[in-house]
Amino acid sequence: ILARELSALRIPVAAVLGNHDIESGKDGEVRQILTDAGVAVLDGDACELQGVGIAGAKGFGGGFGQRALGPWGETIIKQFVREAVDEALKLEAALARLRTTHLVSLLHYSPIQRTVEGEPLEIYPFLGSSRLEEPIGRYPVTLVIHGHAHRGFPEGRTKMGVPVYNVALPLLTRTFTDRLPFRAFEVPVGQKVTGEPTPAHSTPPEPQPLPSASADQAPQAGQAVAAGRRSTDLVAH
Repeated sequence: ILARELSALRIPVAAVLGNHDIESGKDGEVRQILTDAGVAVLDGDACELQGVGIAGAKGFGGGFGQRALGPWGETIIKQFVREAVDEALKLEAALARLRTTHLVSLLHYSPIQRTVEGEPLEIYPFLGSSRLEEPIGRYPVTLVIHGHAHRGFPEGRTKMGVPVYNVALPLLTRTFTDRLPFRAFEVPVGQKVTGEPTPAHSTPPEPQPLPSASADQAPQAGQAVAAGRRSTDLVAH
Protein backbone atom coordinates (compact mmCIF):
# COMPACT_ATOMS: atom_id res chain seq x y z
CA ILE A 1 0.00 0.00 0.00
CA LEU A 2 2.77 2.44 0.95
CA ALA A 3 4.74 1.70 -2.23
CA ARG A 4 1.64 2.28 -4.35
CA GLU A 5 1.03 5.64 -2.67
CA LEU A 6 4.66 6.72 -3.09
CA SER A 7 4.84 5.67 -6.73
CA ALA A 8 2.17 8.28 -7.50
CA LEU A 9 4.35 11.15 -6.27
CA ARG A 10 5.81 13.54 -8.82
CA ILE A 11 8.73 14.60 -6.64
CA PRO A 12 11.89 12.64 -5.74
CA VAL A 13 11.72 10.68 -2.48
CA ALA A 14 14.41 9.41 -0.11
CA ALA A 15 13.75 7.20 2.92
CA VAL A 16 15.35 5.19 5.69
CA LEU A 17 13.95 2.01 7.16
CA GLY A 18 12.86 1.85 10.79
CA ASN A 19 12.63 -0.83 13.45
CA HIS A 20 9.14 -1.92 12.34
CA ASP A 21 10.39 -2.46 8.79
CA ILE A 22 13.21 -4.65 10.06
CA GLU A 23 11.34 -6.58 12.77
CA SER A 24 10.07 -9.25 10.38
CA GLY A 25 13.57 -10.03 9.15
CA LYS A 26 12.48 -9.13 5.61
CA ASP A 27 14.00 -5.68 5.42
CA GLY A 28 15.69 -6.62 2.15
CA GLU A 29 12.28 -7.22 0.59
CA VAL A 30 10.92 -3.97 2.04
CA ARG A 31 13.88 -2.08 0.61
CA GLN A 32 13.37 -3.64 -2.83
CA ILE A 33 9.64 -2.85 -2.87
CA LEU A 34 10.33 0.79 -2.04
CA THR A 35 13.19 0.98 -4.54
CA ASP A 36 10.93 -0.41 -7.26
CA ALA A 37 8.47 2.36 -6.39
CA GLY A 38 11.16 4.96 -7.10
CA VAL A 39 12.27 5.63 -3.52
CA ALA A 40 15.97 6.11 -2.73
CA VAL A 41 16.32 3.94 0.40
CA LEU A 42 19.40 5.05 2.33
CA ASP A 43 21.43 2.99 4.80
CA GLY A 44 24.75 4.71 5.23
CA ASP A 45 24.23 6.07 1.73
CA ALA A 46 23.72 9.53 0.28
CA CYS A 47 21.85 11.00 -2.64
CA GLU A 48 21.29 14.41 -4.18
CA LEU A 49 17.73 15.47 -4.87
CA GLN A 50 17.44 18.65 -6.92
CA GLY A 51 20.54 20.22 -5.40
CA VAL A 52 20.02 19.15 -1.78
CA GLY A 53 22.28 16.44 -0.38
CA ILE A 54 20.60 13.82 1.80
CA ALA A 55 22.58 11.47 4.03
CA GLY A 56 20.57 8.62 5.51
CA ALA A 57 21.01 5.93 8.14
CA LYS A 58 18.63 4.11 10.44
CA GLY A 59 20.49 4.99 13.60
CA PHE A 60 20.11 3.08 16.85
CA GLY A 61 19.50 3.46 20.57
CA GLY A 62 21.82 3.85 23.50
CA GLY A 63 20.66 6.99 25.24
CA PHE A 64 21.81 10.56 25.46
CA GLY A 65 24.54 12.65 27.03
CA GLN A 66 26.23 11.50 30.21
CA ARG A 67 23.58 8.81 30.69
CA ALA A 68 24.33 7.12 27.37
CA LEU A 69 25.14 3.44 27.58
CA GLY A 70 28.87 2.68 27.50
CA PRO A 71 30.70 -0.41 26.20
CA TRP A 72 31.39 -1.98 29.58
CA GLY A 73 30.41 -5.27 31.19
CA GLU A 74 28.66 -8.12 29.44
CA THR A 75 29.30 -8.93 25.80
CA ILE A 76 25.68 -8.24 24.86
CA ILE A 77 25.99 -4.67 26.24
CA LYS A 78 29.13 -4.10 24.20
CA GLN A 79 27.37 -5.42 21.09
CA PHE A 80 24.47 -3.02 21.69
CA VAL A 81 26.85 -0.06 21.96
CA ARG A 82 28.79 -1.29 18.93
CA GLU A 83 25.60 -1.17 16.87
CA ALA A 84 25.05 2.46 17.87
CA VAL A 85 28.64 3.33 16.98
CA ASP A 86 28.35 1.55 13.62
CA GLU A 87 25.20 3.49 12.74
CA ALA A 88 26.92 6.77 13.61
CA LEU A 89 29.82 5.78 11.36
CA LYS A 90 27.35 5.02 8.56
CA LEU A 91 25.87 8.49 8.89
CA GLU A 92 29.31 10.09 8.88
CA ALA A 93 30.35 8.15 5.77
CA ALA A 94 27.17 9.26 4.01
CA LEU A 95 27.73 12.92 4.92
CA ALA A 96 31.34 12.71 3.74
CA ARG A 97 30.22 11.64 0.26
CA LEU A 98 28.12 14.73 -0.35
CA ARG A 99 29.45 17.86 -2.06
CA THR A 100 26.33 20.01 -1.92
CA THR A 101 26.27 23.24 0.06
CA HIS A 102 23.26 22.18 2.12
CA LEU A 103 22.91 18.76 3.72
CA VAL A 104 19.95 16.98 5.27
CA SER A 105 20.47 14.12 7.73
CA LEU A 106 17.70 11.53 7.53
CA LEU A 107 17.37 9.10 10.44
CA HIS A 108 14.83 6.86 12.12
CA TYR A 109 16.26 7.14 15.65
CA SER A 110 16.81 10.52 17.28
CA PRO A 111 20.27 12.09 17.70
CA ILE A 112 19.14 14.29 20.63
CA GLN A 113 17.05 13.89 23.76
CA ARG A 114 14.79 16.90 23.23
CA THR A 115 12.70 15.35 20.44
CA VAL A 116 11.98 12.17 22.43
CA GLU A 117 10.77 14.06 25.49
CA GLY A 118 7.17 13.14 26.17
CA GLU A 119 7.92 9.44 25.91
CA PRO A 120 8.31 7.42 29.14
CA LEU A 121 11.74 8.08 30.65
CA GLU A 122 12.35 4.34 30.89
CA ILE A 123 12.49 3.94 27.09
CA TYR A 124 14.70 6.95 26.24
CA PRO A 125 17.72 4.66 25.65
CA PHE A 126 15.75 2.81 22.96
CA LEU A 127 14.67 5.94 21.07
CA GLY A 128 18.01 7.33 19.98
CA SER A 129 21.65 7.98 20.68
CA SER A 130 23.90 11.00 21.16
CA ARG A 131 26.46 9.18 19.05
CA LEU A 132 24.39 10.13 16.01
CA GLU A 133 24.82 13.80 16.91
CA GLU A 134 28.61 13.69 16.61
CA PRO A 135 28.88 13.37 12.80
CA ILE A 136 26.08 15.91 12.35
CA GLY A 137 28.25 18.45 14.16
CA ARG A 138 31.22 17.80 11.90
CA TYR A 139 29.49 18.69 8.62
CA PRO A 140 27.41 21.68 7.44
CA VAL A 141 24.07 20.00 8.05
CA THR A 142 21.07 22.27 7.51
CA LEU A 143 18.50 20.13 9.29
CA VAL A 144 17.92 16.65 10.71
CA ILE A 145 14.74 14.61 10.31
CA HIS A 146 13.85 11.51 12.32
CA GLY A 147 10.84 9.48 13.45
CA HIS A 148 10.39 6.62 15.95
CA ALA A 149 9.42 8.69 19.02
CA HIS A 150 5.64 8.66 18.55
CA ARG A 151 4.97 10.61 21.74
CA GLY A 152 8.03 12.82 21.59
CA PHE A 153 8.50 16.53 20.95
CA PRO A 154 8.30 18.06 17.44
CA GLU A 155 11.52 20.09 17.41
CA GLY A 156 14.91 20.48 19.02
CA ARG A 157 18.50 21.42 18.26
CA THR A 158 21.87 19.76 18.45
CA LYS A 159 24.64 21.25 20.58
CA MET A 160 25.88 22.98 17.41
CA GLY A 161 22.45 24.53 16.83
CA VAL A 162 21.33 22.29 13.95
CA PRO A 163 17.50 22.03 13.88
CA VAL A 164 16.13 18.52 14.51
CA TYR A 165 12.56 17.58 13.60
CA ASN A 166 10.61 14.57 14.82
CA VAL A 167 8.24 13.57 12.00
CA ALA A 168 6.77 10.39 13.49
CA LEU A 169 3.24 10.14 12.07
CA PRO A 170 1.40 9.80 15.42
CA LEU A 171 3.16 12.94 16.67
CA LEU A 172 2.38 14.93 13.52
CA THR A 173 -1.25 13.82 13.65
CA ARG A 174 -1.60 15.13 17.20
CA THR A 175 0.38 18.31 16.53
CA PHE A 176 -1.33 19.40 13.31
CA THR A 177 -4.99 18.65 13.92
CA ASP A 178 -6.20 21.12 11.29
CA ARG A 179 -4.30 19.76 8.28
CA LEU A 180 -2.53 16.78 6.77
CA PRO A 181 0.23 15.35 8.99
CA PHE A 182 3.39 16.42 7.20
CA ARG A 183 6.00 19.16 7.53
CA ALA A 184 7.55 21.14 4.70
CA PHE A 185 10.73 23.23 4.69
CA GLU A 186 12.49 25.40 2.15
CA VAL A 187 16.13 24.33 1.91
CA PRO A 188 18.37 26.69 -0.10
CA VAL A 189 20.00 25.09 -3.13
CA GLY A 190 23.64 26.09 -3.62
CA GLN A 191 26.63 25.18 -5.72
CA LYS A 192 28.46 21.91 -5.27
CA VAL A 193 31.50 22.01 -3.02
CA THR A 194 34.83 20.93 -4.48
CA GLY A 195 37.31 19.02 -2.34
CA GLU A 196 36.53 18.05 1.24
CA PRO A 197 33.24 19.25 2.75
CA THR A 198 33.63 22.15 5.15
CA PRO A 199 33.01 21.10 8.78
CA ALA A 200 30.28 22.94 10.61
CA HIS A 201 31.80 25.43 13.05
CA SER A 202 28.82 27.72 13.54
CA THR A 203 25.05 27.66 13.58
CA PRO A 204 23.79 26.64 10.11
CA PRO A 205 21.22 28.64 8.16
CA GLU A 206 17.72 28.16 9.50
CA PRO A 207 15.45 26.15 7.18
CA GLN A 208 12.25 28.07 6.60
CA PRO A 209 8.98 26.28 7.44
CA LEU A 210 6.45 26.72 4.70
CA PRO A 211 2.98 28.09 5.47
CA SER A 212 0.56 25.56 6.90
CA ALA A 213 -1.11 23.56 4.15
CA SER A 214 -4.78 22.72 4.07
CA ALA A 215 -6.00 19.23 3.30
CA ASP A 216 -6.34 19.99 -0.42
CA GLN A 217 -2.84 21.45 -0.82
CA ALA A 218 -0.09 19.11 -1.95
CA PRO A 219 3.65 19.83 -1.68
CA GLN A 220 5.27 21.11 -4.85
CA ALA A 221 8.65 20.39 -6.40
CA GLY A 222 11.31 22.61 -4.83
CA GLN A 223 9.99 22.04 -1.31
CA ALA A 224 11.39 19.65 1.25
CA VAL A 225 8.68 17.43 2.67
CA ALA A 226 8.97 15.30 5.79
CA ALA A 227 6.35 12.87 6.94
CA GLY A 228 6.23 9.78 9.10
CA ARG A 229 4.28 7.27 7.02
CA ARG A 230 3.48 4.11 8.96
CA SER A 231 6.84 2.76 10.12
CA THR A 232 8.93 4.29 7.33
CA ASP A 233 9.94 7.93 7.68
CA LEU A 234 10.71 9.78 4.49
CA VAL A 235 11.89 13.07 3.14
CA ALA A 236 11.22 14.20 -0.41
CA HIS A 237 12.44 17.29 -2.20
